[in-house]
Amino acid sequence: MTNYPKVAIVILNWNGRFYLESLLPSIYNTIYPNLEFVVGDNASSDDSVAFIKKTYPKIRIIENEKNYGFAEGYNQILKHVEADYFILLNSDVEVKENWIEPVIEEMEADIQIAVAQPKILSWTQRNTFEHAGAAGGFIDRYAYPFCRGRIFQSVEIDKGQYNDSCEIFWASGAAFFIRSKYWKESGGFDADFFAHMEEIDLCWRLKRMGYKIWYCANSEILHVGGGTLDKANPMKTYLNFRNNLYMIYKNDPNPYPTLFIRFWLDFIALIRFIFSRKFQDAKAISKSHFHFFKNLKNIKKKRHANKTPYKVTNIYNGIIIWDYFILGKRHFNNLDPEKFEK
Repeated sequence: MTNYPKVAIVILNWNGRFYLESLLPSIYNTIYPNLEFVVGDNASSDDSVAFIKKTYPKIRIIENEKNYGFAEGYNQILKHVEADYFILLNSDVEVKENWIEPVIEEMEADIQIAVAQPKILSWTQRNTFEHAGAAGGFIDRYAYPFCRGRIFQSVEIDKGQYNDSCEIFWASGAAFFIRSKYWKESGGFDADFFAHMEEIDLCWRLKRMGYKIWYCANSEILHVGGGTLDKANPMKTYLNFRNNLYMIYKNDPNPYPTLFIRFWLDFIALIRFIFSRKFQDAKAISKSHFHFFKNLKNIKKKRHANKTPYKVTNIYNGIIIWDYFILGKRHFNNLDPEKFEK
C-alpha cells in the first residue's frame, strides 16, 4: 500500500489506569505511517488522565463531562476526531505487530466494506479465541449472537481453522475498524444501548444500508475481556437482554414473531437462573423486559427511521440454542453452512 489513509486509534477509557499502564505500550508502539492516538475519557474518577498526560504526552486526550457509557461515549468523542478510518479499541487490548495495515488494505480493496475486525485471541490463553469477537460475529434467526470460534461459553483453540478473511454479520467492539464516512452516515452507536450489543446494532443497520462487515484473518490482537463489567455482573445480564430486544425491534423486518419467541426463551433463561440461585440475574431479565416495553414508543421511532431496501445476508437461519444445547454443536464449523443467508 503506497497511499496510507489516515487512521485514528480511539480508546474510550473509564477508570482504566491499570490497563492503560500495562497494555497501552503495545498500542503506542504500533507502526503505521499515518496514525493518530486518541484517548477519550468518560469522566474517570481515577488518575487515568493524569497518567496519560505524564507518560504519553503525544496522545491526544478528549474528556467527556460525564460517563456516557460505551455507546454515547464514543459518539461524543468521535465528533472531535478527523480521520479516514476510526479504530475503536478497548483499553484491555494488547496488539501484535503490523495489526493495522492488513485490515486497512482489505477495506481499501472494497469500498462496500464499512466495518472490519481482526482475529481476537485471549490475552490469558493466547492460543485460544476470545469471547468478545473471536473470528467474527453472527446472529441466528432469533438474534442470538455467536462467533466463529465461540458459541455461548464454548471457546475454540486457534488451530488456523479461521485463517480466511470473509464477510461476517457483526464485528467486535473490542477492535472495531470503521470508515469515518460510514460512521457519520449511519449516525454511530445508539446511545440508548449504553453498553453491550451497540456494535451489533450498528453493523445490522450498515448491512441494511447495503454495506459489508468484514473479518481480516491477517491481523491479530489479544483481549483481556470483562475490563469494565464482569460477565457475572447482573448489570451485564440486564444490558444484554434489554439491548437484544431493542436491536430486534429496530432492525428485524418482521420483529413480532421473533420477539414472541424470544420472550418465552428469555423466560426459560430466567427460570434457569432461579434454579441456579442466581436471583439477581433473574431479576435483571425481568427488568430488561419491563424497560423494553416502557421505551417501546421511542424504539418504534427509530425502527421507522431505519427502513432500507437491502436484503441482509449472513444471518444463520438455524436456532443456535437448539444446535448448541440439544444437538451438542460446540464449534462454528459444526453448523450447517447452507443455513447462512446468502
